[in-house]
Amino acid sequence: MKSDMKFIFKIRIKDGHTEQEYIDAWRKGSAIIQNSLGAQGTVLYRNMSEPRMLIAIAEWESKELRDKAMKKLGEVADAEIQKILNRHKDHGETEILGNFEEVERVEAP
Repeated sequence: MKSDMKFIFKIRIKDGHTEQEYIDAWRKGSAIIQNSLGAQGTVLYRNMSEPRMLIAIAEWESKELRDKAMKKLGEVADAEIQKILNRHKDHGETEILGNFEEVERVEAP
């Protein structure tokens, strides 16, 4: 399945918290988000040269579907769902790097 858009953000693990705490919270929140129309998966990467920094790449069918899904999830009245969706913020600070569309690809021979 080809992804048309990638949403990329950087995470810095907060002092007093562990990478695993962030990963666990991110996994639970991401599982809810992946039920949204247009969601195509997400991957978390560890920065090998900078401890306590991660990069997340979420794949979406389009920016419009991502924006619509995030708005809808933000309006969910269930307090427990909101707690799960936001728990990662307790463990890491997120910087949005942006929405990216693939321009060109070179495949391995």
